[in-house]
Amino acid sequence: MSVWGEDYNIYHGDSKIIRVRDDKSDINIFLGLFMVHYLLTSKAIPISREWISEKDIPGGVAFFQGPHAIPTRLITKRYGDNLGGFCKRCEQLDGIPLHMADQAYSFRIAPRTPVAVLLWEGDDEFPAESKILFDRTIIEHLALDIIFGLTVEICTRVADFTINKTKRS
Repeated sequence: MSVWGEDYNIYHGDSKIIRVRDDKSDINIFLGLFMVHYLLTSKAIPISREWISEKDIPGGVAFFQGPHAIPTRLITKRYGDNLGGFCKRCEQLDGIPLHMADQAYSFRIAPRTPVAVLLWEGDDEFPAESKILFDRTIIEHLALDIIFGLTVEICTRVADFTINKTKRS
């Protein structure tokens, strides 16, 4: 399976996910859950090319708050006053520029999972803000908790932070 432009082999009998380029299994749990769920539930439907927020996902308004709030604060904290750094990082991750917000990039996480990461720079009147948008078809492929896990991966990767990784040998 290809995710974020990297190839992975998934061995369900051994409960392992191995990155092809270095033969390592040190991916984080959120990415691993996304991969397994995606393989089990994604459908062969065309991408809608219509961006929606988590609030547009059925049940999303109630789900994506408190402990399930999308951690875009990581991106805002890192790049809220540094649009150039945000652009550089998104380009390192093979993001495609979009004409949204002050800066925005789209990413194809998996073949049927496009997302957009938006950033508005802070000023005297408004604080910096970041947002993640999804192709409308995400609701056909992923459950809310898997979407949340995917957003944790997106935010930590774009913010260039590392998170705890679950190693399985």
